[in-house]
Amino acid sequence: MPKAPLPDPKIQALRQTGTLHLQPQQVRDELFLEREFFDARDLVQVKYEMLRRVRREGRSISHAAASFGFSRPSFYQAQTAFEAGGLAGLVPQKRGPKQGHKLTPEILAFVRQLQSGNVAVRTADLVSLIAERFGVELHARTIERGLQRDQKKRR
Repeated sequence: MPKAPLPDPKIQALRQTGTLHLQPQQVRDELFLEREFFDARDLVQVKYEMLRRVRREGRSISHAAASFGFSRPSFYQAQTAFEAGGLAGLVPQKRGPKQGHKLTPEILAFVRQLQSGNVAVRTADLVSLIAERFGVELHARTIERGLQRDQKKRR
């Protein structure tokens, strides 16, 4: 029975860091086609070389973007990210909120205070009490998850 091929460690590393280029076949630049060092699967390297072609070699933005498989708006986004953060700026960032932003420590303290009494307070009641006191509408599950995270931190 033939063995399954081992996964490529570079692809695994790129995937873990979020820098795996999902469409490497779109990179048609001669460096990536002719030289082994240049890897079209490495999104940061592809973006950097695209920016370098324009800045150092004077290629047009349209030509460079097309030969590296990007649109002109994507070029400008990469350029802005590079100018702001250097090479690290080219690493894709996770989208969306990084953590709960409505359930503040102040609201959590309020909930803990309500729960510290002997009377059991239902989560549905907490939703309306928080809305009334803080003017913030939270989902019941958001409160439950926040309480669980807070409890883990206290251990």
